[in-house]
Amino acid sequence: MASILIVDDDLHLRQSFDKLLTQEGHAVKTASSGEAALPLVRSVALDLAIMDVRLPGMNGLETFKAVRKLEPLLPVIMMTAFGTTETAIEATKMGAFDYILKPFNIPEMLVLIEQAVEAGRFMRSRIELDVIPETDSSEAIIGRSRPMQEVYKAIGRVAFTEATVLIRGESGTGKELVARALYQHSARADKPFLIINCVAIPETLLESELFGYEKGAFTGAVNRRVGRIEQANGGTVFLDEIGDMPSAIQAKILRLLQEKSIERLGGREPIPVDVRIIAATNRNLEAALVEGKFREDLYYRLKVVTIELPPLREREGDIALLCEYFTRRYAKKMAAPNPGIATEALRMLSSYSWPGNVRELSNTIHKALIFNRGAPVSRDDIARASGIPETERAEKSERPPEEAIRAWVRGFLAAEADVNPFDSAVDQISAMLITEALNIAGGNRTRAAKLLGLSRPTLIAKIEKYRIRFETSATTED
Repeated sequence: MASILIVDDDLHLRQSFDKLLTQEGHAVKTASSGEAALPLVRSVALDLAIMDVRLPGMNGLETFKAVRKLEPLLPVIMMTAFGTTETAIEATKMGAFDYILKPFNIPEMLVLIEQAVEAGRFMRSRIELDVIPETDSSEAIIGRSRPMQEVYKAIGRVAFTEATVLIRGESGTGKELVARALYQHSARADKPFLIINCVAIPETLLESELFGYEKGAFTGAVNRRVGRIEQANGGTVFLDEIGDMPSAIQAKILRLLQEKSIERLGGREPIPVDVRIIAATNRNLEAALVEGKFREDLYYRLKVVTIELPPLREREGDIALLCEYFTRRYAKKMAAPNPGIATEALRMLSSYSWPGNVRELSNTIHKALIFNRGAPVSRDDIARASGIPETERAEKSERPPEEAIRAWVRGFLAAEADVNPFDSAVDQISAMLITEALNIAGGNRTRAAKLLGLSRPTLIAKIEKYRIRFETSATTED
């Protein structure tokens, strides 16, 4: 539920908004003028303001300026009739979240409201770094392992600079949380922060969404539209999954980084824009360069500073901390006592490789608590809630990894079947390591080599030496 302020001199429109948004579960406040709105902004914890451009007394722009002084991070959506589009665009340039034309489409307006409320939450919700699991913070980056300590150091060193940052890591490792931490610890923390997922927006719409368009630029472009990057002027733009961005748009992002300007679709004049770019990807950009799918000049512009997020399987000791944090967080969210996690369940969780990383672990704990009856979360609760294979549940959860390895070594030596048991054991373990790395990488040998700390030619030579056969589709070949 969000607290939303409607500012419009049209009583019927205010009443319609009140009814509509209340049905959607929101708390609604209304004001008929800018003068009446400002005391509400001062006294009520608002998540969003929606105001008309034409207001009696203080007009929409004057009201917007006053609201910005009181609450710099409160998202504001401007409403406008067709004749005052330019005024709404001016408000957007000044930092309004967006504007919408009257009469508007209700489903589209509800989507815009949801986006604005979420953006406001992202800007104002603090991301805590390296906190204890007992923290009451709703969003935090948890971990004490050496790789995570390096991540904290990198955030601290680069946050207050103006450097472009490229965040790399597998899906579910927390790239968005790191981007928000960089923003919140930066000199632009009181300016807009916009998240643009480059794969969530259809390719045909992405360019106009990012850069906007001029009237008549294409069929249906009946008015000028300001793009998301221009809306964030003075602030920070987070380009998530930039490795999937189409080549034509990559060229425009390169121009933005080089010249600090953009062009709207159908426009001919460069528009100066001051934004800091933070990008993230789970793709192998080096492989994309070789394949011609990612521009080399953009690649080097983006990676002024690179922050590598480690996969969960490389964060020794962090799973226990994360489990403690998630059980506490979700129990509180469910208004239930925190039952904790049984030792055997934690052992199972710690032995799994977590291909979905922290996101997968979080979802598993959440589901386990939903079906748990108040006792400590057990191995069976985790088994029902997770995608951990049955063999890993039965074998790995019964003994720590070191014990399982020692048992295998003892059995191998007791067999006395090899003339040179040391070399034979090393070969077998090497073959298993490579096979599992290929499994985790989905058959992609470049990624598997990175996981193992080997060069790609060395990995290929070892694959041939141990005669490892791995079935792979054309999409995972490298």
